Amino acid sequence: MRYREALGLALREEMERDENVFIMGEDVGVFQGAFKVTAGLLEEFGEKRVRDTPISENTIVGMGVGSAMAGLRPVVEIMTINFALLAMDQVVNHAAAIHYMFGGQVKVPLVVRMPQGGGHQLGPTHSHSLEAMFLHVPGLLVAVPSTAADAHGLLKAAIRDDNPVIFIEHEALYGRKGEVEEGAEPLRFGQAAVRREGEDVTVVGISRMAVTAGAAAETLASEHSISAEVIDPRTLRPLDLDTIIESVKKTNRAVIVEEGWPHGGVGANLAALIQEQAFDWLDAPVLRVTGADVPMPYSKPLEQAAFPHEEHVVAAALASLGRDS
Repeated sequence: MRYREALGLALREEMERDENVFIMGEDVGVFQGAFKVTAGLLEEFGEKRVRDTPISENTIVGMGVGSAMAGLRPVVEIMTINFALLAMDQVVNHAAAIHYMFGGQVKVPLVVRMPQGGGHQLGPTHSHSLEAMFLHVPGLLVAVPSTAADAHGLLKAAIRDDNPVIFIEHEALYGRKGEVEEGAEPLRFGQAAVRREGEDVTVVGISRMAVTAGAAAETLASEHSISAEVIDPRTLRPLDLDTIIESVKKTNRAVIVEEGWPHGGVGANLAALIQEQAFDWLDAPVLRVTGADVPMPYSKPLEQAAFPHEEHVVAAALASLGRDS
């Protein structure tokens, strides 16, 4: 099934499993979601559990925080990650901190779903990749699934978790198909996936860039006889650093690929961690492939130039091996 359908299946299964699970957000009900993830849920579960809201992100997330504190398990949809900036007070000062402020007496089992990423000519206010902002905040869990199966399994895990979860989907992945087992058990947070085993260089891809990294690995193998190991972290908090470090110890090289900006990004964090914990195994500097350090352009050619593609990953892997081709 498609990535969007896998997310919808996870929502349906968890709502059937637990009557405390409900959905709210802009256009999640009658319109069935901006990206059709919530299609059919209003008809199945009714307005009490699939709630359309006004256009007020701070209010939506605040209601989610309050209802989670009261014992419900809200799944809040923000129409795009850029709009989540309007709710950062609720996310950072409340959702992430309340459990600690009250000495563990109160839990906030809240999921905030949001899409991100470029490629659809939606301009800078709809197209950025801001996972690093949420990764920075203690008290939050952060998921970035790249496959339909992971979207299904991680969303189920997020809904059952007693911590607030920032669940980041990629707009370009919604139509991507993959095998999904209905009724499958939730995936465990903090468990990376080795998408492709290799010996020469470790390539870590974040969100959609895990798919891009996989395509680059195929090109490296077929055209350059280079064996790249591709790792998809799947969750950034908690992070399965052990799997990444073990891979780097084997390959002695690392390339990190993300769509977000270079300064203070996920790749910068990972590069520092690899440098700290695997320095003696590195035969080359840790390299990063990132989005351009600009607001996302609307122009299609400029937008395509503003985020990484397969050839950029191939070039970085070759560079880490001291090769031009």
